[in-house]
Amino acid sequence: MKILISTDIEGVAGIFHPEQVRPGNGEYERARIWMTNEANAAVKAAFDGGAKEVVVNDSHGSFRNLIADKMDPRALLLQGKPRYLSMVSGVERAPDALFLIGYHAKSKSRGILAHTINSFAFSRIWLNNMELGEAGLYGALAGEFNVPVALITGDDVFIEETRPLFPNVTFVETKQAEGQNSGLSITPQQSCEAIYDAARMLIENPGVWHPFNITAPIICRLQTQTPALADLFGQLPIAERLEGDLISFEADSVQSAIRILNCFSAMSTMLR
Repeated sequence: MKILISTDIEGVAGIFHPEQVRPGNGEYERARIWMTNEANAAVKAAFDGGAKEVVVNDSHGSFRNLIADKMDPRALLLQGKPRYLSMVSGVERAPDALFLIGYHAKSKSRGILAHTINSFAFSRIWLNNMELGEAGLYGALAGEFNVPVALITGDDVFIEETRPLFPNVTFVETKQAEGQNSGLSITPQQSCEAIYDAARMLIENPGVWHPFNITAPIICRLQTQTPALADLFGQLPIAERLEGDLISFEADSVQSAIRILNCFSAMSTMLR
């Protein structure tokens, strides 16, 4: 069995504040250790359960967060950007399942550090009238490669909004949100133990995992954080302006839609 692990940071136990997820300060340096430890818990469980290959995709910010010399040496580590498949790069290696570790709720929810792809640029994203956060977007991209999601970890608000998309998936709750920057968390050690136990059970007793699929063609609607951002994204001829802060475009696949969204994300830096 081959496993792909996509690791974000906002859903990791003990993390609540933006300073913890932004490089350049001591709180981030501690948080990236917790992120690395949660990834390692899933890696160890996969190999202990009999997996033959585990690829870990660093999927937060610059995609350069996991501490390479602290990773389980049996794993392959994927870091850096840009990459066409972004947070699920590695699905092209035909893994049997995808784990989403440390993920967070979509923008405009009350989940801890909730956002969708780019908190400066994007407010809400719909694919074919289905509003999605990062788990839904990248779970659907994995689905185009026939890769199912098997394990998801994060806070309670994130789990509640995500469970309907992935009814056969195992969820591990790392914390409970009381607000965007507050909540009740289990300890990092407890979180690693819970992730290990859940992942080990999945590998040893695989269930019926179904890829999450969205039928093409894809109509993507993007609500931006400001009309100025819609002005910017509207420079691309594919974009249709629907309202002051709302644009739409058509894509021939989820992969194409996400690649366009990531190009918009990169473009947004000129307005910071």
